[in-house]
Amino acid sequence: MCCLALDIEEIRKPPGPLCDKWCAPGGCSIYSTRPQVCRDFECQWLMERDIPVALKPSRVGTILMIDPDSDEYQAVCDPKKPNAWRHPLVFRLLVAKAKEGHVVVAKAGLLSWRVYASGETGPCT
Repeated sequence: MCCLALDIEEIRKPPGPLCDKWCAPGGCSIYSTRPQVCRDFECQWLMERDIPVALKPSRVGTILMIDPDSDEYQAVCDPKKPNAWRHPLVFRLLVAKAKEGHVVVAKAGLLSWRVYASGETGPCT
């Protein structure tokens, strides 16, 4: 999912299309020389041990991550599934993160929505 949904400036990869360095079924063709941003990235599904297998990014179409620049808790969706963040399991987690005090944002391509602790949502401007 990170090779699909994320914007990776270092290799001029926009969000949406699969990274052109990805060679299925063998995986990343530049794995040993991939940019540092790719080496450093770990989604919250990998980092937070209490996030269930059901929320694996490839299953729900959503990458859960903390933006290093803004410290937002983000749900970055596969652009082909822009409402994947509304999946009941994903949405429940996003509301819980908002209740913990995080700024929570769901993103799909250039669109983004704020998720509030009340369970309400609204477009980001």
